Amino acid sequence: MKAFHVGLAATALLITSVALAQAPTTGMPADASATAEAPGAAPAGKLRYTDDYRVSVDEDAESDGEIVFGLTPKGGTTQEVKVAIKKGTSENNVAGEIKKAFVAQIGTKDYNIEMEDGENVIIERSIGAKDYSLVLVSSTVKGVTVKVHRD
Repeated sequence: MKAFHVGLAATALLITSVALAQAPTTGMPADASATAEAPGAAPAGKLRYTDDYRVSVDEDAESDGEIVFGLTPKGGTTQEVKVAIKKGTSENNVAGEIKKAFVAQIGTKDYNIEMEDGENVIIERSIGAKDYSLVLVSSTVKGVTVKVHRD
């Protein structure tokens, strides 16, 4: 009987491991609407670096929540940028909140942060600053789709 319980436990562990391996890497709940171009929890060696990113926002917020980005300068430490969003916020205003959060949390010394077409935030490194990686780590805001694109 003991071998049967051990066998069940091993089978449950294997099923859990397979399910976790197939789960999204963005750190989001399975029903979250946000998507990412790059994995949110990638080791520093697997990050892709560039000088220019576009964050695009689609749809309005159907719930209060938080959007979290990870910004990693090449050879540097990842800094989380957290954006609080209220239910009913329009896609353009979600993008505006993302821009405000980046300006407040990473500043404008090494980055030029601008809005484009209302629903896009452009983040470019300044001259002399290092290339960086930007990933969507998570989102608990329902209804809103956020994508990070390398420009």
